[in-house]
Amino acid sequence: MSASGSASSTKAVARRLIESEIDLDALLYSSDGLVTVVTQDSETGIVLMVAYADRDALSRSLASGQMHYHSRRRGLWRKGETSGNTQRVVSLSRDCDGDAVLARVVPNGPACHEGSVSCFGEDAESADRAARLDATIASRAQDQARTGSATSYTRKLLDNENLRLKKLGEETAELISACARGDRDGAANEAADLFYHMLVALRSLDVGWRDVLRILATRASV
Repeated sequence: MSASGSASSTKAVARRLIESEIDLDALLYSSDGLVTVVTQDSETGIVLMVAYADRDALSRSLASGQMHYHSRRRGLWRKGETSGNTQRVVSLSRDCDGDAVLARVVPNGPACHEGSVSCFGEDAESADRAARLDATIASRAQDQARTGSATSYTRKLLDNENLRLKKLGEETAELISACARGDRDGAANEAADLFYHMLVALRSLDVGWRDVLRILATRASV
């Protein structure tokens, strides 16, 4: 492809971003004034929900930075208005036909009214195991050790820097050893152990998996 062809292709893709009222006017709304909205976690990639929006809902989403939708039953509604599970808008993009919108968001809590991260349940959430593990570790970090009760292994690691760093080093060495032996199954298991201990070590610094994903996204764009 020539340089001019590449630039033209990039420009065409860029036009799919919805950034203004003019972009909203260009969408192909159904006879009842709606477009389908697929809402995706901008950091994990998990599909959170599918809903509908009219032009007013999308306009409010752009203006406020918070996702708004339109329900045939409820009319205009802002996600999280009653539950607190809001969705901060990262970007809105139309599909190639202009009759559907991809909303990339940062969720503040589960998307589903049943309490799950995604309205598509465990099958969709399985793609986000790392974020779920990190959330569990974050929950343990908030736990207070109770006298006379069992303390979780995660909590023990968080409370003991020497143990935490020792285990991180051990798991790293065991992964290296498995790789040197050509042990595929062993390497996968050791990598899982190392990943867990890495997340715990990061959490002790108040760093979460999403912080790592942001850096990876920045590097990928470069």
